[in-house]
Amino acid sequence: MDLEPGRAPAPRGPFGPRRRDRRGRGRRWDLIPPHLPGHRTRRERFDDLVADAGAALTERFPRRLAHLQVLVEEVPSADPAPWEEAQVVLGRAVPGTREHPPRVIVYRRPLETRCVTATELEMLVRQVLSEQIGSLLSIAPEDVDPEAWDL
Repeated sequence: MDLEPGRAPAPRGPFGPRRRDRRGRGRRWDLIPPHLPGHRTRRERFDDLVADAGAALTERFPRRLAHLQVLVEEVPSADPAPWEEAQVVLGRAVPGTREHPPRVIVYRRPLETRCVTATELEMLVRQVLSEQIGSLLSIAPEDVDPEAWDL
């Protein structure tokens, strides 16, 4: 019998294995198999996109970005700090301290609403990451990822 890891086998009753969930409302397995593209959510695809772009940038500056954390959040906080402008933030850089390594936070929803295609989203993610990493390293964003700024 082919089972997914972490799932217990369906209990067998007098009529064979269960084919529905406990309350009879639906199936007990995924509707889309893992090998099809619809199995992954938008959130998971965006996380992979940011992870790939962040890994490529850390390969360019291995020593300076050795401890960098790249995080993804849905939306920025609703109330900006008094010194921040009242515009939608696409990303944020948090310098490192003794307790925490440097962090770059990318906000998923504002980026996705500005893009129509996956290629545009990839370029915008790379631009936001290069801007934030450039602010951490005190260098121009065009020097962090030159290919992200070619149009």
